[in-house]
Amino acid sequence: MRALLIVNPRATSTTQVRRDVIAHALASQTELDVVETRYRGHAAALAAVAVADGHRLLITLGGDGTVNETVNGIVGAAPPSASAETAAQLPALAALPGGNANVFTRALGLPTDPIDATGCVLDALRVGRHRVIGLGAAGDRYFIVNAGLGLDAEVVRAVEGLRARGRTITPRLYLRTALRQFYGVTDRRRPALTVQRPGQPAANGVFFGIVSNTSPWTYLGRHPVNPSPGADFGAGLDLFAVRHMGTVGTLNALRQMFGARDQPPRGRHVLSWHDQPEFTLSSTRPMALQVDGEYVGEQEAVQFRSVPQVLRVIV
Repeated sequence: MRALLIVNPRATSTTQVRRDVIAHALASQTELDVVETRYRGHAAALAAVAVADGHRLLITLGGDGTVNETVNGIVGAAPPSASAETAAQLPALAALPGGNANVFTRALGLPTDPIDATGCVLDALRVGRHRVIGLGAAGDRYFIVNAGLGLDAEVVRAVEGLRARGRTITPRLYLRTALRQFYGVTDRRRPALTVQRPGQPAANGVFFGIVSNTSPWTYLGRHPVNPSPGADFGAGLDLFAVRHMGTVGTLNALRQMFGARDQPPRGRHVLSWHDQPEFTLSSTRPMALQVDGEYVGEQEAVQFRSVPQVLRVIV
């Protein structure tokens, strides 16, 4: 099997020695090519070329951003009616954890250590084990785990700015940045968002929305943060949104997100939708958008839709 290993050399939790060990192990079972990304968006370009060249397996060693780009390179050329039949024709994906949060690989049940995860992938390849999962789409960009418009994307944007200035990304830095954004930057008085489902009344007066394709949404260190516990790769999209951003109500929602619950946070100002095929978030002013933990610019309207059974994953 022709396979391509796409490595993000700037990923936070791997070293050159570990990357060499992983590549050697994968080469024992595949006809392996290895390439390192050099710039943002490079993984998507590499994946698209690999699809055209006939590779049947794409392996990523990096964080959720590297996985996202690779998935967009794999599925990006598929028709809008992509389905399980399309997934069988496209290369499969094997994701190895190499980033900070690794939400996707954790959601798949892979070990957090990349070498241990490599062993699981090799076992799956030997017996032909895989699963077909659905994706989300935010406009023309696919996502595997989540997307968000508003506060969470603002935090991602701020953290990316700190990373560009040389700061090491840690859960504590994310938490401090989120608190600073919440209390000092975000407009908590004038909600700008409206959520619209086809054939349903619009939900107005929304401050931010988190769209999930699986759960949890993210991790704070080892602790899952779960606004939509029912989100699943085999279902539609889930939405968590709020209509009030006071301190007490926000802390109550956060407490529920951190709890071991199978129900989404509840409250007077919480909006929670499960298993939705599509909906649109529109804003009266440009708002930050994040996709799988990467800031992708400001938008005034984003259509989110579920794309069922479109990607084969080795796991």
